[in-house]
Amino acid sequence: MLVDDEPMVATALRSFLELETAWRILTFSDPLEALETLRNQNIDVIVSDFMMPNVDGVSFLRQSREIQPVATRILLTGYADKTNAIRAINEAGLYYYLQKPWDNEQLRMVIRNGIERAALFREIDRRVGDLDGAHKELQDLRRKLIRTFL
Repeated sequence: MLVDDEPMVATALRSFLELETAWRILTFSDPLEALETLRNQNIDVIVSDFMMPNVDGVSFLRQSREIQPVATRILLTGYADKTNAIRAINEAGLYYYLQKPWDNEQLRMVIRNGIERAALFREIDRRVGDLDGAHKELQDLRRKLIRTFL
């Protein structure tokens, strides 16, 4: 998911990624519309601009974290501001901070790693769920054994 209020930036990002990868790209100029989509679709990576109308990038990414905690969040900004980068890391669980203009190879690598990260987190969640189920079964068996033999 790409969220940037500047159409030229969104188009450039989308064009590059569609030409260079097989990823499905969703592009939004309105962060509120993007949040609505996040409620209905699993997204692996969210790339957001920092300065946007209505909602700044950190607030948007923080809200996206509440909706989809597993998604990898990347902040793309034209402002070299360490304070906002630290704020984004702390508040939104930011994975990476890129400055405009971005390096295409670096962007592709960061997004690819973000997709792998999201897949690993989903696999961990699945396995934890499996372990929880197995733990409940063992507890039930233990109770049955105690009732049978005591």
